[in-house]
Amino acid sequence: MTDTAPALDRRHVPADLPPRIQHYIDGAFVDSLDGDTFDVLEPVSNEVYVQAAAGKKADIDRAVAAATRAFTEGPWPRMLPRERSRVLHRIADIVESRDARLAELESFDSGLPITQALGQARRAAENFRFFADLIVAQADDTFKVPGRQINYVNRKPIGVAGLITPWNTPFMLESWKLGPALATGNTVVLKPAEFTPLSASLWAGIFEEAGLPQGVFNLVNGLGEDAGDALVKHPDVPLISFTGESSTGQLIFGNAAPFLKGLSMELGGKSPAVVFADADLDAAIDATIFGVFSLNGERCTAGSRILVERSIYDEFVQRYAAQAQRVKVGYPHDPDTEVGALVHPEHYAKVMSYVELGKTEGRLVAGGGQPKDFAFGNFIAPTVFADVSPDARIFQEEIFGPVVAITPFDSDEEALALANNTKYGLAAYVWTNDLKRAHNFAQSVEAGMVWLNSNNVRDLRTPFGGVKASGLGHEGGYRSIDFYTDQQAVHITLGAVHNPTFGKQDHFTEVDLDDPDPR
Repeated sequence: MTDTAPALDRRHVPADLPPRIQHYIDGAFVDSLDGDTFDVLEPVSNEVYVQAAAGKKADIDRAVAAATRAFTEGPWPRMLPRERSRVLHRIADIVESRDARLAELESFDSGLPITQALGQARRAAENFRFFADLIVAQADDTFKVPGRQINYVNRKPIGVAGLITPWNTPFMLESWKLGPALATGNTVVLKPAEFTPLSASLWAGIFEEAGLPQGVFNLVNGLGEDAGDALVKHPDVPLISFTGESSTGQLIFGNAAPFLKGLSMELGGKSPAVVFADADLDAAIDATIFGVFSLNGERCTAGSRILVERSIYDEFVQRYAAQAQRVKVGYPHDPDTEVGALVHPEHYAKVMSYVELGKTEGRLVAGGGQPKDFAFGNFIAPTVFADVSPDARIFQEEIFGPVVAITPFDSDEEALALANNTKYGLAAYVWTNDLKRAHNFAQSVEAGMVWLNSNNVRDLRTPFGGVKASGLGHEGGYRSIDFYTDQQAVHITLGAVHNPTFGKQDHFTEVDLDDPDPR
Protein backbone atom coordinates (compact mmCIF):
# COMPACT_ATOMS: atom_id res chain seq x y z
CA MET A 1 0.00 0.00 0.00
CA THR A 2 1.39 3.43 -0.94
CA ASP A 3 1.62 6.37 1.43
CA THR A 4 -1.24 8.12 -0.38
CA ALA A 5 -3.60 5.14 -0.36
CA PRO A 6 -5.54 6.30 2.74
CA ALA A 7 -6.12 9.69 1.08
CA LEU A 8 -7.37 8.06 -2.10
CA ASP A 9 -9.60 5.66 -0.19
CA ARG A 10 -11.46 8.23 1.88
CA ARG A 11 -11.04 11.64 0.27
CA HIS A 12 -14.08 13.38 -1.17
CA VAL A 13 -14.01 14.36 -4.83
CA PRO A 14 -16.88 16.67 -5.85
CA ALA A 15 -19.04 15.66 -8.78
CA ASP A 16 -18.95 17.60 -12.05
CA LEU A 17 -15.49 19.08 -11.70
CA PRO A 18 -14.57 21.12 -14.80
CA PRO A 19 -12.43 19.35 -17.43
CA ARG A 20 -10.12 22.38 -17.41
CA ILE A 21 -10.04 25.89 -15.97
CA GLN A 22 -9.96 28.74 -18.47
CA HIS A 23 -9.65 32.50 -18.40
CA TYR A 24 -12.82 34.60 -18.68
CA ILE A 25 -12.33 37.61 -20.93
CA ASP A 26 -14.96 39.91 -22.45
CA GLY A 27 -17.82 37.56 -21.63
CA ALA A 28 -16.24 34.32 -22.88
CA PHE A 29 -14.18 31.45 -21.47
CA VAL A 30 -10.89 31.27 -23.36
CA ASP A 31 -7.57 29.45 -23.24
CA SER A 32 -4.23 31.22 -23.06
CA LEU A 33 -3.14 32.65 -26.38
CA ASP A 34 -0.03 30.46 -26.31
CA GLY A 35 -2.00 27.40 -25.10
CA ASP A 36 0.08 27.06 -21.94
CA THR A 37 -1.38 25.45 -18.79
CA PHE A 38 -0.32 24.59 -15.25
CA ASP A 39 -1.21 21.75 -12.88
CA VAL A 40 -3.68 22.23 -10.02
CA LEU A 41 -3.37 19.86 -7.06
CA GLU A 42 -5.85 18.86 -4.40
CA PRO A 43 -4.20 18.94 -0.97
CA VAL A 44 -5.33 15.64 0.56
CA SER A 45 -3.46 13.45 -1.92
CA ASN A 46 -1.45 16.11 -3.81
CA GLU A 47 -2.69 14.63 -7.07
CA VAL A 48 -3.22 16.80 -10.14
CA TYR A 49 -6.98 17.06 -10.64
CA VAL A 50 -7.21 19.70 -13.38
CA GLN A 51 -5.18 21.84 -15.76
CA ALA A 52 -5.61 25.62 -15.67
CA ALA A 53 -4.81 28.12 -18.39
CA ALA A 54 -1.50 29.84 -17.65
CA GLY A 55 -1.92 33.51 -18.43
CA LYS A 56 0.91 35.66 -19.71
CA LYS A 57 1.30 39.30 -20.74
CA ALA A 58 -0.69 38.79 -23.95
CA ASP A 59 -3.65 37.41 -22.01
CA ILE A 60 -3.52 40.28 -19.51
CA ASP A 61 -3.40 42.73 -22.42
CA ARG A 62 -6.53 41.13 -23.88
CA ALA A 63 -8.36 41.25 -20.53
CA VAL A 64 -7.37 44.86 -19.83
CA ALA A 65 -8.52 45.89 -23.32
CA ALA A 66 -11.93 44.30 -22.67
CA ALA A 67 -12.22 45.97 -19.26
CA THR A 68 -11.19 49.32 -20.73
CA ARG A 69 -13.85 49.10 -23.46
CA ALA A 70 -16.47 48.21 -20.86
CA PHE A 71 -15.43 51.23 -18.81
CA THR A 72 -15.24 53.80 -21.60
CA GLU A 73 -18.12 52.57 -23.79
CA GLY A 74 -20.30 50.36 -21.60
CA PRO A 75 -23.18 51.22 -19.26
CA TRP A 76 -21.71 50.08 -15.92
CA PRO A 77 -19.81 53.25 -14.84
CA ARG A 78 -22.75 55.42 -15.92
CA MET A 79 -25.48 53.49 -14.11
CA LEU A 80 -27.08 55.02 -11.05
CA PRO A 81 -25.89 53.59 -7.72
CA ARG A 82 -29.33 52.04 -7.17
CA GLU A 83 -29.07 50.18 -10.49
CA ARG A 84 -25.63 48.79 -9.66
CA SER A 85 -26.88 47.94 -6.18
CA ARG A 86 -29.64 45.74 -7.61
CA VAL A 87 -27.07 43.75 -9.59
CA LEU A 88 -24.88 43.31 -6.52
CA HIS A 89 -27.85 42.11 -4.47
CA ARG A 90 -28.63 39.54 -7.17
CA ILE A 91 -25.00 38.38 -6.99
CA ALA A 92 -25.36 37.97 -3.21
CA ASP A 93 -28.61 36.03 -3.66
CA ILE A 94 -26.99 33.62 -6.13
CA VAL A 95 -23.94 33.07 -3.91
CA GLU A 96 -26.19 32.35 -0.93
CA SER A 97 -28.26 29.89 -2.93
CA ARG A 98 -25.12 27.97 -3.92
CA ASP A 99 -23.25 28.16 -0.64
CA ALA A 100 -23.05 24.38 -0.17
CA ARG A 101 -21.57 23.80 -3.64
CA LEU A 102 -19.16 26.71 -3.27
CA ALA A 103 -18.00 25.38 0.09
CA GLU A 104 -17.59 21.87 -1.31
CA LEU A 105 -15.36 23.10 -4.14
CA GLU A 106 -13.41 25.49 -1.91
CA SER A 107 -12.78 22.77 0.68
CA PHE A 108 -11.62 20.32 -2.00
CA ASP A 109 -9.35 22.86 -3.69
CA SER A 110 -7.82 24.52 -0.62
CA GLY A 111 -8.01 21.89 2.14
CA LEU A 112 -10.16 24.10 4.39
CA PRO A 113 -12.56 22.27 6.72
CA ILE A 114 -15.98 22.17 5.07
CA THR A 115 -17.78 23.96 7.92
CA GLN A 116 -15.31 26.85 7.77
CA ALA A 117 -15.49 26.95 3.96
CA LEU A 118 -19.28 27.21 4.23
CA GLY A 119 -18.94 30.18 6.55
CA GLN A 120 -16.58 31.86 4.08
CA ALA A 121 -19.03 31.31 1.19
CA ARG A 122 -21.80 32.98 3.17
CA ARG A 123 -19.43 35.79 4.11
CA ALA A 124 -18.77 36.34 0.39
CA ALA A 125 -22.47 36.93 -0.18
CA GLU A 126 -22.55 39.35 2.76
CA ASN A 127 -19.63 41.31 1.29
CA PHE A 128 -21.61 41.98 -1.89
CA ARG A 129 -24.75 42.80 0.04
CA PHE A 130 -22.87 45.23 2.29
CA PHE A 131 -21.42 47.25 -0.59
CA ALA A 132 -24.72 47.11 -2.50
CA ASP A 133 -26.31 48.89 0.44
CA LEU A 134 -23.39 51.22 1.09
CA ILE A 135 -23.30 52.84 -2.35
CA VAL A 136 -26.99 53.70 -2.10
CA ALA A 137 -26.83 55.01 1.47
CA GLN A 138 -23.53 56.84 1.09
CA ALA A 139 -23.50 60.60 1.72
CA ASP A 140 -20.58 62.71 0.54
CA ASP A 141 -19.23 65.90 2.10
CA THR A 142 -20.94 69.21 1.36
CA PHE A 143 -19.83 72.54 2.82
CA LYS A 144 -21.56 75.90 2.66
CA VAL A 145 -19.45 79.04 2.82
CA PRO A 146 -22.11 81.53 4.04
CA GLY A 147 -23.15 83.95 1.32
CA ARG A 148 -20.41 82.85 -1.04
CA GLN A 149 -20.22 79.18 -2.13
CA ILE A 150 -21.40 75.64 -1.82
CA ASN A 151 -18.61 73.09 -2.04
CA TYR A 152 -19.31 69.39 -2.49
CA VAL A 153 -17.49 66.16 -3.30
CA ASN A 154 -18.30 64.27 -6.49
CA ARG A 155 -17.10 60.66 -6.62
CA LYS A 156 -16.26 58.99 -9.92
CA PRO A 157 -15.09 55.45 -10.76
CA ILE A 158 -11.44 55.41 -11.74
CA GLY A 159 -11.18 52.76 -14.45
CA VAL A 160 -9.80 49.23 -14.60
CA ALA A 161 -8.98 47.77 -11.19
CA GLY A 162 -6.41 44.99 -11.03
CA LEU A 163 -7.26 42.56 -8.22
CA ILE A 164 -4.65 40.01 -7.08
CA THR A 165 -5.94 37.60 -4.46
CA PRO A 166 -4.41 34.90 -2.22
CA TRP A 167 -5.12 31.18 -1.82
CA ASN A 168 -6.39 31.21 1.77
CA THR A 169 -10.21 31.51 1.74
CA PRO A 170 -9.92 32.54 -1.93
CA PHE A 171 -13.61 32.95 -2.84
CA MET A 172 -14.36 35.16 0.16
CA LEU A 173 -11.27 37.30 -0.30
CA GLU A 174 -12.08 37.73 -4.00
CA SER A 175 -15.52 39.00 -3.00
CA TRP A 176 -13.90 41.44 -0.58
CA LYS A 177 -12.26 43.20 -3.53
CA LEU A 178 -14.83 42.55 -6.26
CA GLY A 179 -17.71 43.94 -4.18
CA PRO A 180 -16.47 47.52 -3.69
CA ALA A 181 -14.63 47.69 -7.03
CA LEU A 182 -17.82 46.86 -8.94
CA ALA A 183 -20.16 48.79 -6.63
CA THR A 184 -18.31 52.03 -7.37
CA GLY A 185 -18.57 51.54 -11.15
CA ASN A 186 -15.11 50.28 -12.04
CA THR A 187 -14.35 47.35 -14.31
CA VAL A 188 -11.96 44.65 -13.13
CA VAL A 189 -9.32 42.12 -14.05
CA LEU A 190 -8.97 39.44 -11.38
CA LYS A 191 -5.79 37.36 -11.05
CA PRO A 192 -6.54 34.61 -8.51
CA ALA A 193 -3.88 32.57 -6.74
CA GLU A 194 -2.51 29.75 -8.85
CA PHE A 195 -2.83 27.22 -6.01
CA THR A 196 -6.63 27.65 -5.82
CA PRO A 197 -8.24 28.69 -9.13
CA LEU A 198 -11.34 26.50 -8.86
CA SER A 199 -13.79 28.70 -6.97
CA ALA A 200 -12.70 31.84 -8.84
CA SER A 201 -13.86 30.23 -12.08
CA LEU A 202 -17.43 30.27 -10.72
CA TRP A 203 -17.66 34.07 -10.61
CA ALA A 204 -18.23 34.34 -14.36
CA GLY A 205 -21.45 32.33 -14.32
CA ILE A 206 -22.69 34.10 -11.19
CA PHE A 207 -22.07 37.53 -12.72
CA GLU A 208 -23.69 36.61 -16.03
CA GLU A 209 -26.80 35.34 -14.27
CA ALA A 210 -26.98 38.49 -12.13
CA GLY A 211 -26.85 40.74 -15.21
CA LEU A 212 -23.37 42.25 -14.97
CA PRO A 213 -22.60 43.76 -18.41
CA GLN A 214 -20.09 42.06 -20.67
CA GLY A 215 -16.46 43.01 -20.13
CA VAL A 216 -16.96 44.47 -16.65
CA PHE A 217 -15.48 41.34 -15.04
CA ASN A 218 -12.45 39.58 -16.49
CA LEU A 219 -10.34 36.79 -15.01
CA VAL A 220 -6.85 35.66 -15.96
CA ASN A 221 -5.28 32.66 -14.23
CA GLY A 222 -1.55 32.21 -14.04
CA LEU A 223 1.61 32.50 -12.01
CA GLY A 224 2.35 35.68 -10.13
CA GLU A 225 5.60 36.28 -11.98
CA ASP A 226 3.77 36.11 -15.31
CA ALA A 227 0.11 37.16 -15.13
CA GLY A 228 0.38 39.08 -11.85
CA ASP A 229 3.47 40.97 -12.93
CA ALA A 230 1.92 41.93 -16.27
CA LEU A 231 -1.21 43.21 -14.53
CA VAL A 232 0.80 45.35 -12.09
CA LYS A 233 2.88 46.85 -14.92
CA HIS A 234 0.02 47.46 -17.35
CA PRO A 235 -0.24 51.20 -18.10
CA ASP A 236 -4.04 51.07 -18.47
CA VAL A 237 -4.65 49.66 -14.97
CA PRO A 238 -4.63 52.62 -12.54
CA LEU A 239 -5.51 50.60 -9.42
CA ILE A 240 -3.97 47.50 -7.87
CA SER A 241 -5.45 45.81 -4.80
CA PHE A 242 -3.27 42.98 -3.52
CA THR A 243 -3.47 40.58 -0.60
CA GLY A 244 -0.50 38.31 0.03
CA GLU A 245 3.03 38.06 1.37
CA SER A 246 4.99 41.15 2.36
CA SER A 247 7.89 40.23 0.07
CA THR A 248 5.53 40.09 -2.92
CA GLY A 249 4.04 43.39 -1.81
CA GLN A 250 7.48 44.98 -1.98
CA LEU A 251 7.89 43.81 -5.57
CA ILE A 252 4.47 45.15 -6.52
CA PHE A 253 5.23 48.48 -4.87
CA GLY A 254 8.41 48.83 -6.92
CA ASN A 255 6.87 47.69 -10.19
CA ALA A 256 3.83 49.96 -9.83
CA ALA A 257 5.81 53.05 -8.86
CA PRO A 258 6.77 54.19 -12.39
CA PHE A 259 3.06 54.31 -13.28
CA LEU A 260 1.99 56.13 -10.07
CA LYS A 261 -0.79 53.61 -9.55
CA GLY A 262 -3.16 53.60 -6.63
CA LEU A 263 -2.14 50.74 -4.32
CA SER A 264 -3.93 48.92 -1.55
CA MET A 265 -1.90 46.08 -0.08
CA GLU A 266 -2.85 43.84 2.82
CA LEU A 267 0.31 41.90 3.57
CA GLY A 268 1.69 39.48 6.13
CA GLY A 269 1.36 39.36 9.88
CA LYS A 270 2.85 37.92 13.05
CA SER A 271 0.16 39.10 15.40
CA PRO A 272 0.51 38.99 19.18
CA ALA A 273 -2.13 37.71 21.57
CA VAL A 274 -1.35 39.16 25.00
CA VAL A 275 -2.84 37.38 28.02
CA PHE A 276 -2.62 39.16 31.37
CA ALA A 277 -3.02 37.40 34.71
CA ASP A 278 -6.41 38.99 35.36
CA ALA A 279 -7.90 37.70 32.10
CA ASP A 280 -10.78 35.25 31.80
CA LEU A 281 -8.45 32.31 31.21
CA ASP A 282 -11.06 29.96 29.76
CA ALA A 283 -12.13 32.55 27.19
CA ALA A 284 -8.52 33.51 26.40
CA ILE A 285 -7.50 29.89 25.76
CA ASP A 286 -10.50 29.20 23.56
CA ALA A 287 -9.92 32.38 21.57
CA THR A 288 -6.19 31.89 21.11
CA ILE A 289 -6.69 28.26 20.07
CA PHE A 290 -9.23 29.36 17.48
CA GLY A 291 -7.14 32.36 16.45
CA VAL A 292 -4.18 30.32 15.25
CA PHE A 293 -5.67 26.94 14.26
CA SER A 294 -8.86 27.96 12.44
CA LEU A 295 -8.56 28.11 8.65
CA ASN A 296 -5.65 25.65 9.07
CA GLY A 297 -3.57 28.48 10.50
CA GLU A 298 -3.46 29.98 7.00
CA ARG A 299 -4.76 33.39 8.00
CA CYS A 300 -3.04 36.76 7.95
CA THR A 301 -4.51 37.85 11.31
CA ALA A 302 -3.57 34.67 13.18
CA GLY A 303 -2.48 35.34 16.77
CA SER A 304 0.60 33.20 16.30
CA ARG A 305 2.66 34.80 19.10
CA ILE A 306 1.02 34.32 22.49
CA LEU A 307 2.50 36.46 25.26
CA VAL A 308 1.47 35.34 28.75
CA GLU A 309 2.05 37.01 32.11
CA ARG A 310 4.50 34.90 34.09
CA SER A 311 2.28 34.30 37.13
CA ILE A 312 -0.16 32.28 34.98
CA TYR A 313 2.33 31.14 32.35
CA ASP A 314 2.80 27.51 33.43
CA GLU A 315 -0.93 26.92 33.84
CA PHE A 316 -1.66 28.57 30.50
CA VAL A 317 0.94 26.51 28.63
CA GLN A 318 -0.26 23.25 30.16
CA ARG A 319 -3.93 23.92 29.40
CA TYR A 320 -3.24 25.34 25.95
CA ALA A 321 -1.10 22.37 24.91
CA ALA A 322 -3.68 19.89 26.17
CA GLN A 323 -6.47 21.59 24.25
CA ALA A 324 -4.35 21.90 21.10
CA GLN A 325 -3.80 18.14 21.19
CA ARG A 326 -7.59 17.66 21.18
CA VAL A 327 -8.13 19.80 18.07
CA LYS A 328 -9.50 17.43 15.44
CA VAL A 329 -7.39 17.02 12.33
CA GLY A 330 -9.28 15.34 9.54
CA TYR A 331 -10.42 15.17 5.95
CA PRO A 332 -11.58 18.59 4.75
CA HIS A 333 -15.02 17.27 3.79
CA ASP A 334 -15.70 15.87 7.29
CA PRO A 335 -18.04 18.22 9.24
CA ASP A 336 -16.21 17.32 12.48
CA THR A 337 -12.82 18.42 11.13
CA GLU A 338 -11.30 21.51 12.76
CA VAL A 339 -7.94 21.49 10.94
CA GLY A 340 -7.75 20.13 7.40
CA ALA A 341 -4.88 19.86 4.93
CA LEU A 342 -2.57 22.73 4.03
CA VAL A 343 -3.14 24.12 0.58
CA HIS A 344 -0.13 22.82 -1.41
CA PRO A 345 2.98 20.67 -0.96
CA GLU A 346 5.24 23.72 -1.40
CA HIS A 347 3.51 25.48 1.47
CA TYR A 348 3.45 22.28 3.53
CA ALA A 349 7.22 21.98 3.13
CA LYS A 350 7.68 25.59 4.25
CA VAL A 351 5.55 25.13 7.37
CA MET A 352 7.25 21.83 8.23
CA SER A 353 10.65 23.51 7.95
CA TYR A 354 9.52 25.97 10.64
CA VAL A 355 8.25 23.09 12.79
CA GLU A 356 11.70 21.48 12.64
CA LEU A 357 13.36 24.82 13.31
CA GLY A 358 11.05 25.37 16.28
CA LYS A 359 12.30 22.20 17.91
CA THR A 360 15.67 23.96 18.27
CA GLU A 361 14.19 27.33 19.32
CA GLY A 362 11.51 26.39 21.84
CA ARG A 363 10.02 23.62 23.96
CA LEU A 364 7.65 21.47 21.91
CA VAL A 365 4.51 20.84 23.96
CA ALA A 366 2.04 19.74 21.26
CA GLY A 367 2.14 18.45 17.70
CA GLY A 368 5.41 18.67 15.85
CA GLY A 369 4.62 16.72 12.69
CA GLN A 370 1.88 14.84 10.90
CA PRO A 371 -0.90 13.26 12.97
CA LYS A 372 -0.73 9.50 13.35
CA ASP A 373 -3.80 8.83 11.22
CA PHE A 374 -2.95 11.44 8.58
CA ALA A 375 0.66 10.78 7.65
CA PHE A 376 0.08 11.73 4.00
CA GLY A 377 -0.82 14.75 1.92
CA ASN A 378 -0.40 18.13 3.57
CA PHE A 379 -1.70 17.41 7.07
CA ILE A 380 0.09 18.93 10.07
CA ALA A 381 -0.93 18.48 13.70
CA PRO A 382 -1.57 21.71 15.63
CA THR A 383 1.91 22.54 16.94
CA VAL A 384 2.75 24.51 20.09
CA PHE A 385 6.17 25.76 21.19
CA ALA A 386 6.67 27.25 24.67
CA ASP A 387 9.56 29.26 26.14
CA VAL A 388 10.30 30.88 22.79
CA SER A 389 12.87 33.66 22.80
CA PRO A 390 11.90 36.97 21.14
CA ASP A 391 14.83 36.68 18.76
CA ALA A 392 13.80 33.21 17.56
CA ARG A 393 12.78 32.93 13.92
CA ILE A 394 9.51 31.23 14.87
CA PHE A 395 8.75 34.34 16.98
CA GLN A 396 9.72 36.82 14.25
CA GLU A 397 8.73 35.24 10.92
CA GLU A 398 5.29 34.53 9.48
CA ILE A 399 4.73 30.77 9.29
CA PHE A 400 1.13 30.81 8.00
CA GLY A 401 0.24 27.41 9.36
CA PRO A 402 -1.02 25.71 12.55
CA VAL A 403 2.06 26.64 14.58
CA VAL A 404 2.17 28.91 17.64
CA ALA A 405 4.94 30.32 19.84
CA ILE A 406 4.31 31.11 23.54
CA THR A 407 6.53 33.52 25.46
CA PRO A 408 6.30 34.82 29.08
CA PHE A 409 6.43 38.45 30.23
CA ASP A 410 6.71 40.13 33.65
CA SER A 411 5.26 43.62 33.21
CA ASP A 412 2.94 45.69 31.03
CA GLU A 413 5.97 47.46 29.58
CA GLU A 414 7.67 44.20 28.64
CA ALA A 415 4.44 42.86 27.11
CA LEU A 416 4.16 45.94 24.90
CA ALA A 417 7.81 45.74 23.88
CA LEU A 418 7.42 42.07 22.94
CA ALA A 419 4.18 42.74 21.06
CA ASN A 420 5.87 45.42 18.95
CA ASN A 421 9.07 43.44 18.44
CA THR A 422 8.49 42.32 14.85
CA LYS A 423 8.53 43.98 11.46
CA TYR A 424 4.79 43.26 11.14
CA GLY A 425 1.83 45.19 12.49
CA LEU A 426 -1.45 43.75 11.27
CA ALA A 427 -3.51 42.66 14.30
CA ALA A 428 -3.22 42.33 18.06
CA TYR A 429 -5.37 40.63 20.70
CA VAL A 430 -5.41 41.66 24.35
CA TRP A 431 -6.95 39.70 27.21
CA THR A 432 -7.40 41.57 30.51
CA ASN A 433 -10.24 42.66 32.79
CA ASP A 434 -8.48 45.97 33.50
CA LEU A 435 -10.32 48.45 31.27
CA LYS A 436 -7.70 51.18 31.63
CA ARG A 437 -4.88 48.78 30.74
CA ALA A 438 -6.81 47.43 27.75
CA HIS A 439 -7.34 50.85 26.16
CA ASN A 440 -3.84 52.11 26.89
CA PHE A 441 -2.31 48.94 25.45
CA ALA A 442 -4.50 49.14 22.35
CA GLN A 443 -3.39 52.70 21.67
CA SER A 444 0.30 51.84 22.11
CA VAL A 445 0.55 48.55 20.22
CA GLU A 446 1.79 48.78 16.63
CA ALA A 447 -1.12 47.12 14.84
CA GLY A 448 -3.72 48.20 12.35
CA MET A 449 -6.46 46.32 14.22
CA VAL A 450 -6.84 45.41 17.89
CA TRP A 451 -9.32 43.08 19.53
CA LEU A 452 -9.84 43.46 23.28
CA ASN A 453 -11.22 40.37 25.03
CA SER A 454 -12.42 39.14 21.65
CA ASN A 455 -11.40 36.85 18.88
CA ASN A 456 -11.31 38.06 15.26
CA VAL A 457 -14.85 39.41 14.93
CA ARG A 458 -14.99 41.55 11.78
CA ASP A 459 -17.27 44.53 11.21
CA LEU A 460 -17.37 45.40 7.51
CA ARG A 461 -17.77 49.09 8.30
CA THR A 462 -14.36 49.35 9.94
CA PRO A 463 -10.97 49.79 8.24
CA PHE A 464 -8.99 46.63 7.55
CA GLY A 465 -5.25 46.94 7.14
CA GLY A 466 -1.91 47.00 8.89
CA VAL A 467 1.13 49.10 9.65
CA LYS A 468 4.85 48.53 9.13
CA ALA A 469 5.44 45.48 6.88
CA SER A 470 1.80 44.41 7.12
CA GLY A 471 0.37 46.69 4.51
CA LEU A 472 -0.26 49.92 2.71
CA GLY A 473 -3.65 51.59 2.96
CA HIS A 474 -6.94 50.29 4.31
CA GLU A 475 -10.07 48.78 2.85
CA GLY A 476 -13.46 48.08 4.38
CA GLY A 477 -16.50 50.33 4.56
CA TYR A 478 -15.97 53.87 3.28
CA ARG A 479 -12.21 53.24 3.01
CA SER A 480 -12.95 50.89 0.12
CA ILE A 481 -15.15 53.52 -1.50
CA ASP A 482 -12.30 56.01 -1.13
CA PHE A 483 -9.81 53.68 -2.78
CA TYR A 484 -11.97 52.76 -5.77
CA THR A 485 -13.16 56.29 -6.58
CA ASP A 486 -11.69 59.64 -7.57
CA GLN A 487 -12.90 62.35 -5.23
CA GLN A 488 -13.54 65.56 -7.11
CA ALA A 489 -14.16 68.81 -5.23
CA VAL A 490 -16.79 71.00 -6.93
CA HIS A 491 -17.21 74.68 -5.94
CA ILE A 492 -20.27 76.75 -6.90
CA THR A 493 -20.54 80.50 -6.35
CA LEU A 494 -23.75 81.82 -4.80
CA GLY A 495 -24.75 85.37 -5.73
CA ALA A 496 -22.14 87.91 -6.71
CA VAL A 497 -18.74 86.62 -7.74
CA HIS A 498 -16.01 87.61 -5.29
CA ASN A 499 -12.93 87.94 -7.48
CA PRO A 500 -9.82 90.04 -6.98
CA THR A 501 -9.63 92.37 -9.98
CA PHE A 502 -6.37 92.46 -11.94
CA GLY A 503 -5.65 94.51 -15.07
CA LYS A 504 -8.29 97.30 -14.85
CA GLN A 505 -6.25 100.08 -13.20
CA ASP A 506 -4.34 102.74 -15.14
CA HIS A 507 -1.06 102.39 -13.35
CA PHE A 508 1.64 102.54 -16.01
CA THR A 509 5.02 103.05 -14.38
CA GLU A 510 7.97 104.35 -16.38
CA VAL A 511 10.98 102.07 -16.18
CA ASP A 512 14.55 103.40 -16.15
CA LEU A 513 16.20 101.49 -18.98
CA ASP A 514 19.64 102.27 -17.56
CA ASP A 515 18.80 100.34 -14.39
CA PRO A 516 20.33 96.85 -14.81
CA ASP A 517 17.77 95.30 -12.47
CA PRO A 518 14.45 97.15 -12.76
CA ARG A 519 12.00 95.59 -10.25
